[in-house]
Amino acid sequence: MNADNAEDPPKARLVTEVWGVFRSFLAARRNLLEIIPEAATRRPILSGRTGGVRWHMVCDPASIRRILKDNVANYPKSPVTKNILEPAIGDSLFVAEGEHWRWQRQAAAPVFTYRNVAALAPIMSEAADAACRRLETCGGKAEMHEAMVRATFDVIGRVTLTGSGRMDSAFVHGAIESYIASTARISLLDIAGIPMRIPRLRQWTSTKPLRTIRRIADEAIAHRIASGPMPVPDVLDALLDGIDPESGRRMNPHELRDNLLAFIVAGHETTALALAWSLFLLAYDPGVQERLRAETIAVLGGRTATAADVNRLSLTRQVIDEALRLYPPAAILSRSAQRADELCGRDIRQGDTVILPIYALHRHHQLWDRPDSFDPDRFSNGRPVDRFAYLPFGDGPRVCIGASFALTEAVIILATLISRFRFRRLPGPGPKPVMILTLRPHGGIHLEVEALPSRTAS
Repeated sequence: MNADNAEDPPKARLVTEVWGVFRSFLAARRNLLEIIPEAATRRPILSGRTGGVRWHMVCDPASIRRILKDNVANYPKSPVTKNILEPAIGDSLFVAEGEHWRWQRQAAAPVFTYRNVAALAPIMSEAADAACRRLETCGGKAEMHEAMVRATFDVIGRVTLTGSGRMDSAFVHGAIESYIASTARISLLDIAGIPMRIPRLRQWTSTKPLRTIRRIADEAIAHRIASGPMPVPDVLDALLDGIDPESGRRMNPHELRDNLLAFIVAGHETTALALAWSLFLLAYDPGVQERLRAETIAVLGGRTATAADVNRLSLTRQVIDEALRLYPPAAILSRSAQRADELCGRDIRQGDTVILPIYALHRHHQLWDRPDSFDPDRFSNGRPVDRFAYLPFGDGPRVCIGASFALTEAVIILATLISRFRFRRLPGPGPKPVMILTLRPHGGIHLEVEALPSRTAS
């Protein structure tokens, strides 16, 4: 952190006292991060009961490895998580378990190989250029979360539905936001542990945006089947070509649609948030921003970043990694124990909820030096980071399939932006980290944007 910045960047207010069901519900509706006890940033495991839910909050890397990797079959996604996601993306790769998950993962994997990500990377470079053109006409101020959502949605739209000619990005993004606003908040019934067979209000309030999104996806699939595959295979081509190696079956129309929507919803949000928080942190710490600008000018020489530059943009990647540490998009993961187990010497019973508070894990005082400070050098080459202490994309067999795609995109866009603009904080309170479905900057990230005199001068 720059010595001129005495304070740490904004953080969530964590719980310091015991709450009952109703107060926990109000906090979860307002900001899901606020149900995390502050003690979770200092202890390996916390356990308790809220209403009818017996829970364990785990921040011990060895235990997290057991949950996500060594005993993963015992810890599927919790019923609450599935109840929120299934109305939009069905039993897709992001929700399915067991063999149904495995064959869907195999079907989608080819599009996320290094070779195919590199082949799709020119779309990321074009999105970076388009974002720069928009900032050049922003009048010196911009809300960067919105700007980055637009940039990353341009990318995901083209790599999922290349050539369909049928997706209005703004319209689809609006429908997704409407779904999240109406559906992704916790119900009092969830907090109280009421079984999922009792319907939640969100199951009735999300029907209109869901119908809109599904119709667009169905039309795109029909168009691709009629027109044939693209020269560079995209996500939809991979899903259409995917075959279950055991049964020889292909995805039916509902499975195609659900997985396509899953990639659209998840594929832009994580990267947009990583970029928006990165830009805020760079405006917060001008010293790091100037170091990063020197790197981008040296590597790019005034041109737009490409996939071939990514491995040389080491500080750019470190900034993104640190933004993902401080503000992980998937800030809380929830699992449900299927059988009895033991974590950190504590008995886990069948049916217990096991929570991975990634936000607290990434700020744990036993795992990180100055955990609330912005310090991208903690990710510099040669400095060890425990694999299960840093989980912006999860880990184990269910690690995010698009992680390499998202990081390549983020490095290309951030490096291009920093080489051409200087970003400064505006007066007033900074963004507040708030989690509904993902960890977002409540109030927006409003920055002063100064176009540099030339692409190679700072």
